[in-house]
Amino acid sequence: MISKKMQKAINDQINAELHSAYLYFSMVSYFKSLTLDGFAQWMTVQTQEEIFHATKFFNFVIDRGGRALLVPIEAVATEWESPLAAFEAAYKHEQYITKRINDLLKLARQESDTAAEVLLQWYVTEQVEEEANADRIVNKLKLMAAAPGGLYMLDQELGTRVYTPPAGAAAGGQGA
Repeated sequence: MISKKMQKAINDQINAELHSAYLYFSMVSYFKSLTLDGFAQWMTVQTQEEIFHATKFFNFVIDRGGRALLVPIEAVATEWESPLAAFEAAYKHEQYITKRINDLLKLARQESDTAAEVLLQWYVTEQVEEEANADRIVNKLKLMAAAPGGLYMLDQELGTRVYTPPAGAAAGGQGA
């Protein structure tokens, strides 16, 4: 059984994950408006990953006898100065999500909620990857600032990203 305190905290995280999806979907629109379809594809996959993260938390709450509550998602940015600014915003957002996950892990330990700790360890590892991916693209964009043709090449590279659910992921339950 999940405690009320942990249930509330995870419900807040579900909202944060859906907010992330909403932000990245907004970036899809931004990149499409610039005809950077590869950048848009990368953010489409990012959107799908965030929905998966929210679903994993959602199912965890339900599986533990709690209730997942969905509340309104805060509005997100719709414009950025440049592709670099958009990816810098994505990187900063991932750092924010990492802090939230770390805070949830601390709460799980305070609550002696071993099941939540196990779940959150997956997210800790995931956030290392999320930050690294965004940071790599920020650094590539900075390196090519003086070589605008590089934007075309990076767009082609980012367009190859496809969504692959994590190994062992199922549509429902804690394995998701």
